[in-house]
Amino acid sequence: MSTFLYRLGKSAYTKPWYFLTVWILILGVIGALLGVNGIQSSSEMKIEGTESQKVLDMLVKELPAAAGGQASVAFTAPDGERLDTPERSAVILKAINDVYSMDYIINPAELAAQAAAAAGQAAGADPSAAAGGQTATSDPSAAGQTDAAGQATAAAQAAPYGPLILDGAPVPGVMLSADGSIALFQFQFTVQQTSLPSSVPDNVIKAVTEVEQAGSGITAIPSDSLKSTPSIGSTEAIGVAVAAVVLFITLGSIVAAGLPLITALLGVAISVGGAFALSNIVHMNDITPILAVMIGLAVGIDYSLFIVNRQRRLILDENLSAKEAASRAVGTAGSAVFFAGLTVIIALCGMLVIGIGFLSTMALVAAVSVLITVLLALTLLPALLGLVGERICTVKARSKNVASAGKARHGFSHRWANATVKYRWAIIVLVVLVLGTAAIPVTKMELGIPSGASANLDTPARQSYDIISKGFGEGFNGPLLLVAQPNNPSDKISMQTLGKLVQELQMHDNVTLVSPMGVNATGDIAIISLIPKTGPTDTKTRDLVQDLRNPASSLASANDVTLGVTGFTAINIDMSSKLSDAFPLYIGIIVILSLIILLLVFRSVIVPIKATVGFILSVLATFGLTTAVYQWGWLHSLFGFDTGGPLLSFMPILVTGILYGLAMDYQVFLVSSMREAYVHGRHGNDSVVHGYDLASRVVLAAGVIMVSVFAGFIFAPDAMIKQIGFALAFGILIDAFIIRMTLVPAVMAVFGDKAWWLPKWLDRLLPNLDVEGDKLIAMLNAKGEGKK
Repeated sequence: MSTFLYRLGKSAYTKPWYFLTVWILILGVIGALLGVNGIQSSSEMKIEGTESQKVLDMLVKELPAAAGGQASVAFTAPDGERLDTPERSAVILKAINDVYSMDYIINPAELAAQAAAAAGQAAGADPSAAAGGQTATSDPSAAGQTDAAGQATAAAQAAPYGPLILDGAPVPGVMLSADGSIALFQFQFTVQQTSLPSSVPDNVIKAVTEVEQAGSGITAIPSDSLKSTPSIGSTEAIGVAVAAVVLFITLGSIVAAGLPLITALLGVAISVGGAFALSNIVHMNDITPILAVMIGLAVGIDYSLFIVNRQRRLILDENLSAKEAASRAVGTAGSAVFFAGLTVIIALCGMLVIGIGFLSTMALVAAVSVLITVLLALTLLPALLGLVGERICTVKARSKNVASAGKARHGFSHRWANATVKYRWAIIVLVVLVLGTAAIPVTKMELGIPSGASANLDTPARQSYDIISKGFGEGFNGPLLLVAQPNNPSDKISMQTLGKLVQELQMHDNVTLVSPMGVNATGDIAIISLIPKTGPTDTKTRDLVQDLRNPASSLASANDVTLGVTGFTAINIDMSSKLSDAFPLYIGIIVILSLIILLLVFRSVIVPIKATVGFILSVLATFGLTTAVYQWGWLHSLFGFDTGGPLLSFMPILVTGILYGLAMDYQVFLVSSMREAYVHGRHGNDSVVHGYDLASRVVLAAGVIMVSVFAGFIFAPDAMIKQIGFALAFGILIDAFIIRMTLVPAVMAVFGDKAWWLPKWLDRLLPNLDVEGDKLIAMLNAKGEGKK
C-alpha cells in the first residue's frame, strides 16, 4: 500500500493539472446535476415496522384523509383582552377560510358534507350501512351528529375551553381558552408534512399572520410542525477560522495552512453537492447534508494536515526535496490516512446492520464524504503541493531548522510524555475516576425528538408550545390518533360501540379530550382523536400510548377491539424505543470491528483491547455530559439554549459511529509512531516517549481543529444540530486529549514492550499492512533517492 501511494503521490506532484482537471470536472458534473435535478430533502424520520408506522400505513391505504399530518396555529389577544369579539372573530375566520381554501388542507365542512352524502346513499341501498359513513374532523365543537360525538361535546363543554363563536355558530376547527385570550386553530393536511411541497407551510403561515396586519391586536403563532428546514447558522464559520489559525501555527506558513482548508472545502462541496444531486432518487433527511458538512470539514482538514506536516518534517529534518518529501509523505502518512479513513467508513457503514432507513442514508452519505476526503488527500493534495513546490517551507523555517540542527529539542510534549510515563498509575486511576463520574448521567438518559418545549424562549416553536399549554394544556401540543378495529374481521364497529369507546377513553387519568372522527364506509375502522394531559415528550404520555395498545387492557377486551395508536407523538415514541433497543447492538458491532481493525493495523493483542476500552470510557463520558447539559439543562445559558429536554433519539448511535472512527484516527497516528520507534530499536518507556514526541504536535493540532469545527455547530439555531455538535465536540475533546494523549502513553508504559506481543501463529496469519511505511523507506534509502 505504501509503495503504491508513494507512486501515486509522485505522479500527482509531477503532473498536477491532470489531477486538478479530474476533480474540477467532477465538481462541474455535480453542479450540472444539481441544476437539472434540484435539491430535495424532507424532515421525515420514519422507521418501518413500528406500531405507529403500521397504523399510519394502513390509514394511507384505507383512509387517506385521516392519515395526513396535523398542525396548529395559536392566536393571542393583547393583555387583558379577549378574542371572541365580533371584529376579532371575523378576522380569525377569514384567515382560517384562507387556509381551508388551500391545496393539501382538509376542509372539515366539505368533508362532513361528503360523508353525509355517502351515508345517505349507503342508507338507500342498505339501511344497516348508514352508520358507516366516513368522516374526518378533529373539531370537537362540530361533534353533535352522533351519540359518540355528543359525548365528546359534553366532555369538551366540561373542559376549561370551548369553541370560538361568531354569529351564533362555531368557527370550524378553533377552540377558545377559558379567559378568551387564546384561540387554537387545529387543522389537517391531506398528506404527511414530509410529503408537502415547501410552499404549503409557507402559505399557511402567510395566511394566518395576515391577522396581525388588520390592526386587531391579534398575534398568530404557528406550531413547531410548520417550521422550516433545520439550518446550521453562521457559527460554524468560527470553527473554520479557529482551524485556520491552528493550521498556521502548526505548519508555519499561510501557503501550507491554506492547502488543508482548500481540500476540505472542496471535499464538502463534492460530497454534499453529490448527495443533493441524487436527492430526487435517494430519500434524504434534512440533517443528512449538515452531518456531511460536519464530518467533511473535520476529517478533510485533519487528513491533509497529517500529510503536509509529514512533508515539511521530511524537508526540514532529512533535507529532502519538496517533490520527494511529498511523495514519501503520501506513502507513509498517506497510508495512515487511508486506514484511518477506512476505519471511519467501516464504523459508519456498521449502522446499516441496524436496518433503519433514514439512519442508513445518513451513514452512507457521511461515509461517502469521508471517502471523497481520503481520495482528495491522496491525489489532489499532492497535486497542489506540486504547484506550490519548494515554497511549502519558508526560508525562515529552513534557517531556523539549520540553526537548531544537532540540538536536542525537548518541548512541552516531551515533558508531558515523561510525566505520564512516570506517574502512569496515578494518571490511569484519575482518568478512570473522572470519566466514570462524567458517565453517571447516562443511567438517566432519555431519548426522543426535541419538541417546542425545549426550543429557545424567543423562537416561534417555544412560544407556540407555551401559549397552547397555557390555554389548553400541554397535551394539545401532541394529539394522538387512535384506530379501533374489531377483533373479529367480520364484525362492524357500530356508533354505539364507538360512543362507548369514547366515553371509556375519556375516563383515563391522563386523557384531556376524546373526539370521534368517524367510521369508514365498511364499518370496520373507527378513527378517534385523543388529547393527553401531558406533553409529547413526557414519560406519562409514553405510558399512555403503551396502555392504549395493550390488547389485554379492559378497554380493548370489553369492546372486543384492537386499538392502534399513531400520530407524530406516537411515531416519535416508537422511534426512540426502537433506537434505544438498537444501541447496545451497535456498540457490540463497534467493539468487534475495533478489535479486528486494530489487530490488523498494529499486529498486537493488547493495543486493540486498550484502545477499545478507552473508546468505551470516552463515549460513555460524552453521553453523560450531553445528558447533563441538554436533558438536565446544566450550563444551558453557556451553550445557547433555555430549557432541557430528551436527547435526540438517533444521536447516540450516530455519534458513537462517528466518534469511533475519529478516535481510531488519533489511535493510528499516535500509536503507530510509538510502534515505529519500537521497530527502529527503541524499547520500553523510551519508545513511548519518542513516539509521542514525534506525533503529539500534529495530533494535538488535529484534535483542536476537530473540536473547533464541531463546536461551531453547538450554537446553531436547531436543537437537534446543537446536540450532535456538542456530543461530537466534547467526544473528540475527551478522546483526543484525555484518552489518547494522556491515558494511552500511561497504559503503554505499564505494558512496555509486551504491548506489541502477538502469538507467532497469529503473526503468520495476519497480513502485514505496513502502515508506518517501513518497507517503502527501506527501499528508498537503499536507492538513495530524494536527497538535495
